[in-house]
Amino acid sequence: MPGRPELSTANDAHQHTPGPRELTAAASVFALLADPTRLHLLWLLTAGESDVTALAEACGAARPAVSQHLAKLRLAELVQSRKDGRRVVYALTDGHLRRLVVEAISHANHQVTGEPWHD
Repeated sequence: MPGRPELSTANDAHQHTPGPRELTAAASVFALLADPTRLHLLWLLTAGESDVTALAEACGAARPAVSQHLAKLRLAELVQSRKDGRRVVYALTDGHLRRLVVEAISHANHQVTGEPWHD
């Protein structure tokens, strides 16, 4: 089909020409990923769920700032939260986001290190 790039994904069910709503939604996700702290938090969550204290320590940001970032990500439905006793534990909402974050960081690694590009 002209104008449609060939994509190789685990699930071909999502391969279709995006409409204005999908493009706007995707642009919103990229806008949220454009903040280094939020991207770092999402990258940390690719390894599994975590609470605010552990995330703040791992990314080196203040706990209130991390909480605000997580609130934005939760509002955008990129992360979900659940209570675990007195702690609130955060996790990514889906595998698409996990793969997107991992690929973005991998792409950046090639840019920074000069490693050759690959598929």
